[in-house]
Amino acid sequence: MTIKERGLMKKERFDSRFSMVMYFLKGSIGYFVLFILFACLVSLLDLINPKIISYTVDTVLGDDPGTLPLLIENMLVPLGGTAWLKENLWAVASAVMAVALAGAVCRYFFQYLNGVGSEKLVHNMRNRLFDHILHLPFSWHSENHTGDIIQRCTSDVETIKMFLSEQLTQLFRVIVLIGMALYFMFNMNVRLTLVVVAFIPVIVGYSLYFHTKIGDQFEKVDVEEGKLSAIAQENLTGVRVVRAFGAEAYERARFEKQNSYYTDFWVRLMKLMSAFWTSSDLVSYLQLLAVMVYGTVLCVEGEISVGTFIAFNSYTAMLMWPIRSLGRTIANMSKAGISIDRLRYIMNAETEEDHGVCADVNMHGDIVFDHVSYQYENGSKDILQDVSFTIPGGKTIGILGGTGSGKSTLMYLLDRLYELPQGSGTITIDGTDIRDIPLFYLRENIGMVLQEPYLFSRTLEENIAIANRSAGHEDVLKASRTASLDHAVSHFKEGYQTFVGERGVTLSGGQKQRTAIAQMLVRKAPVMIFDDSLSAVDAETDAKIRNALKKSTGDSTVILIAHRITTLMNADVIVVLEDGKVAEIGNHTQLMENHGIYRQIYDLQSRNMETEVIA
Repeated sequence: MTIKERGLMKKERFDSRFSMVMYFLKGSIGYFVLFILFACLVSLLDLINPKIISYTVDTVLGDDPGTLPLLIENMLVPLGGTAWLKENLWAVASAVMAVALAGAVCRYFFQYLNGVGSEKLVHNMRNRLFDHILHLPFSWHSENHTGDIIQRCTSDVETIKMFLSEQLTQLFRVIVLIGMALYFMFNMNVRLTLVVVAFIPVIVGYSLYFHTKIGDQFEKVDVEEGKLSAIAQENLTGVRVVRAFGAEAYERARFEKQNSYYTDFWVRLMKLMSAFWTSSDLVSYLQLLAVMVYGTVLCVEGEISVGTFIAFNSYTAMLMWPIRSLGRTIANMSKAGISIDRLRYIMNAETEEDHGVCADVNMHGDIVFDHVSYQYENGSKDILQDVSFTIPGGKTIGILGGTGSGKSTLMYLLDRLYELPQGSGTITIDGTDIRDIPLFYLRENIGMVLQEPYLFSRTLEENIAIANRSAGHEDVLKASRTASLDHAVSHFKEGYQTFVGERGVTLSGGQKQRTAIAQMLVRKAPVMIFDDSLSAVDAETDAKIRNALKKSTGDSTVILIAHRITTLMNADVIVVLEDGKVAEIGNHTQLMENHGIYRQIYDLQSRNMETEVIA
């Protein structure tokens, strides 16, 4: 789905857990309805056999008069009624087998539909979560840990799946089972049924109490698991830094400390779970004992028959696990509720707003920053303060400034990775405010090599061609030559089919930057931004790349951001930033004559270069 297509979609906000669950159930709700229906049928069929056994013991094998459902009774009249059953016990056995077979068939469809429905649910959840996360603003990703996001999209998704596919289904089944069983039991003996009913509120009430206790604990467990995942993810992606600084022991201690917190929370949770199951076991077996004792007394006194006593014990034993699982389901509702809330946090995060309608802007036109000011959402001071300058179309502009002067922020605003608030100035391309340009069109036409290039776990050629799906091998070669990458690749055993590890871990810093430059050149964008992307290459390679870029960029507007003046000195215009403000503007010659910041940096870097040569 493109950003353009997404912009046409209706935005949904989930004000309740139910609304979000129903959103995820789209496309699979039919399976859930059907397997809940079959689950209820299984419960109903399970209740029939004790009635058959009771009737057989009391009426067929004994002398007590019994009644059958009218339909079955009408079927038996032509055969001879109960007398015929006394002589043909195989019919009773066949009835038991038929009910059991029908139950087995219903169980098969219940399990099948449950499996298909739950997997479709997870499929929908993952797709919609991933799609939504892809379209969240750059600032949102900066504020949320990757490990925590992954944990929400895996562990929490699985928790919701388990609740909907197993526990919620079990809830419907238990309600049907308890309701029908109590109906049959009340028809057999009211007083004995009241003994059973007396224990149900105790178990359910305790479950509700436990539900409130366990909810907070599950939330803490999820938070600690997210922190643990974040530490693991940071160390796996930053393994070279950890090794380079010999920080293995420190990072291991940090991980073990967080792992201990996580384990402690789980131990506390297991203590609560153990207390719940132990106490619910005790109450359940007391219920069975009470029914056995009181039922025996009633049977001896002749108030109930032996068949009724057997049926009552069957129903009571049949209800033991469902009543206990009812408590378990209620308890797990808290865990599922926490997981739903954690996913709601992601799904309710505002995606990038795209109100652009001007999709025919001349991207080769002048780029104008007009009184631009910007402040990050953390409340820090303005990173940019009343910045104004023009980048002539088709020209090369250099941006120089110290760390934190706002160089990269300018480019993030131009590409709308950060949104420029209303009243904070304007950025226009060929006279059109970038807020009026659709995101998909803007980013299609702006190529950017970030300060820290990111490479995927794919081949070198796939990484370069990722910016232009229609790029062929020759396009990749041409871009690589311009980026001075081709020579390095020729020494790789697999050439352009060399597999690049996660984040380009198998490449040097300079090779990663050159790969990112080739990646952007393949795109052939009208606006090309190089955000300090030559910092990891030597001066000679820097010069070669700049000369090659000058010949290959054609009429594209090129923006060079760098700390090294030699990278910028041939630019048509150079903007010098200091503390978020424009300190100087001009070409190299003009800025040298001004004897300002640019000249000071030039002299300082020249002396350093001379010192290095002498050394």
